[in-house]
Amino acid sequence: MLQYLTQPGDTLAALSLRFAVQLPGSSLPAGTSPEALLPAGIPLTLPSPSVETLPALALLPDSEVIYGPPAAAFDLQAFINASGGYLSTFRETIDGEEMSGAQIVRRIALETSINPRLLLAVLEWRSGWVTGSPRNPDPDYPIGFGAPSHRGLYRELALVTRLLTQAYYGWRSGTFSKIEFLDGTTLPPHPALNAGSVAVQNLTARLNSPVDWPTAVYGENGLLAVYDALFGDPWKRAAQYEPLFPPDLSQTQPHWELPFAPGEVWSFTGGPHMAWGIGSPAGALDFAPADEAKGCTPSVRWATAAADGVVVRSERGLLVLDVDGDGYEQTGWSLLYLHLANEGRLSVGTRVKQGEPLGHPSCEGGPATGRHVHIVRKYHGEWIGAGAILPFILSGWLVKAGELPYQGQLLKEGQVIEARPDGSAPARIVR
Repeated sequence: MLQYLTQPGDTLAALSLRFAVQLPGSSLPAGTSPEALLPAGIPLTLPSPSVETLPALALLPDSEVIYGPPAAAFDLQAFINASGGYLSTFRETIDGEEMSGAQIVRRIALETSINPRLLLAVLEWRSGWVTGSPRNPDPDYPIGFGAPSHRGLYRELALVTRLLTQAYYGWRSGTFSKIEFLDGTTLPPHPALNAGSVAVQNLTARLNSPVDWPTAVYGENGLLAVYDALFGDPWKRAAQYEPLFPPDLSQTQPHWELPFAPGEVWSFTGGPHMAWGIGSPAGALDFAPADEAKGCTPSVRWATAAADGVVVRSERGLLVLDVDGDGYEQTGWSLLYLHLANEGRLSVGTRVKQGEPLGHPSCEGGPATGRHVHIVRKYHGEWIGAGAILPFILSGWLVKAGELPYQGQLLKEGQVIEARPDGSAPARIVR
């Protein structure tokens, strides 16, 4: 048996899956729901793993993996310039736009909400690009995945974030159970580890064989040593900000309104699905104006602010509303809107009240089969699923996930709205 102290983000349901046991509730408040966030630091006696696992040594705190409060004020451009390595002069064309190394790292970090410090550390660890000249023989693959479909810095970093995201959120939910090494062998993570450490294990294992992995991570030139040399002690920095999830978070989230004007008829076209990219939790919802012909031209209707806030990002078809108003999407609650047309979309720094217009639904910003708006919550930089742990309630409508992505319902006082991609009658809703 081992003594386990609950960690921020833990639930009984996830711990039961990770430790493969039905957890007793004697140490917990009476009536604790399996899906409720547990207070950190509750001692639980749990079975030790019955099979070989990866080491139980923690690698990084959660807040150093997620693009959250510790990195909110991090000046990425200044750090890259001061480091003076190859990255400071690197340029690459992405989606028809020439971007600098700093712009690429910023874009990936913001899109996926993975900490830019970690992305820089991984790049330095694998290639030396941050402080020096490229060490690897093929500059088209600075991380070394070598996948023809992911050639270049932007796409290789996208693979980095995918591996981190899949393990981080999968561990949070209890559904991630094995880590695969470069040679295809697998081992489970130790069930007592935090999500951030499991995410780093997943990434580093995919780039190394089991024999090489310990040195690649813990060695003199390993990832942890590189991280510390670049940015100092991550645990000391995290102590100022963690826990990322207070246990009463579900009671303190904002009052959200549906993201369109009162009296308008819209359609609930997509139930809970990936927030952003493979592995992210099913936290995104789709809504589309119901009174317009199908197509991708920008709507004449407006997507509106679901809460008071300030616009902190407005680019490439998306807008991020910082709800706590401090000017950082990495702190507190924020709401991301995707597929807002460039024309008419509010600019950074604009303060809005709940219900005020933000932009016009369109197909801009990513793959879309018709004009709509995609919304998803973040808290302290972490994507929030639309499930029982932190229910998503808009204008009194409770979001209920379906069995498959994009399926789901909105429930209110006996009324049921069904998610339908075609926007047909069962999906129609009026605020």
